Amino acid sequence: MPDSHLFEYAVIRIVPKVEREEFINVGVILYCSAQKFLQARFDVNTDKVRALCKKTDLDELQGYIHSFERICQGGAAGGPIGKLPIAERFRWLTATRSTVLQTSKVHPGLCESAEEMLNHLFTQLVL
Repeated sequence: MPDSHLFEYAVIRIVPKVEREEFINVGVILYCSAQKFLQARFDVNTDKVRALCKKTDLDELQGYIHSFERICQGGAAGGPIGKLPIAERFRWLTATRSTVLQTSKVHPGLCESAEEMLNHLFTQLVL
């Protein structure tokens, strides 16, 4: 029987108008220490974003999303945060913030494959 590994994840949300506290789930970030896995998946439904706020700058939003992806990958492309150890990068990405791109609280679980779990959560919570 395959081993189960502890993982943590958060849902990534677009909050077009922070003061209204309305959001759209657009991604999931998942961290599994045992598998040295940190990855985020995104799917932005621009029609839903525009329904909440017609003035949302979608290009700027894509820039924030690409920053999340670069930090997950690690290395110089992720800037100073990208150079941190994997656990610290996850904590930084999931820290509470009041911006257009936010994360839910962090939730734990057990999985055999972090990548398969990321795909499952993405399908369940975003699509």
